[in-house]
Amino acid sequence: MKNIVIFASGSGTNAANIIRYLSEKKSASVKCVITNNPKAGVIEKAKNLGVPAVIFDKEALINPANLLADLNDLETDLIVLAGFLKKIPDEVVKAFPNRIINIHPALLPKYGGKGMYGMHVHEAVIQNKEPKSGITIHYVNENYDEGGIIFQSKTPVFEDDTPESLAERIHKLEYEYFPQIVEKVLLNL
Repeated sequence: MKNIVIFASGSGTNAANIIRYLSEKKSASVKCVITNNPKAGVIEKAKNLGVPAVIFDKEALINPANLLADLNDLETDLIVLAGFLKKIPDEVVKAFPNRIINIHPALLPKYGGKGMYGMHVHEAVIQNKEPKSGITIHYVNENYDEGGIIFQSKTPVFEDDTPESLAERIHKLEYEYFPQIVEKVLLNL
């Protein structure tokens, strides 16, 4: 059985969806959820699903030796970023090459990079009158949103879309595909 650690900063809907999906598959175990936000909704969602949540401070990202030790103690096979908004330290990326994946709410390489998350992305897509948007699941490297693309799924952008209406369709794609792609990546480790 493969071991997954999920990093999340927000409400935790994608993390909870992945935990539920994999608990039915028995191919992997989500060992814990790690967050930098002590008020994140993901903490309660993880605990309700029987997965411990660990809160760390920014020091863990500046000097990641303890974080790396914890990941090794958990026998981590794959790290999944599910709404984690901080940059993963280079040391962690190097320790887990092609074993950290992220989901982005746009079709990379467009609308990626520092500061491009959540509604910021949807606002930019609508403002630039893009005909489509979607999700990108990609490997994490030392640069924001520049790792190799694993999977993309598209949705049209309608003339009367708001950032909220576009976000709703993007979330549906995330919920449908992210757990499946996590499982597929695990099978190839």
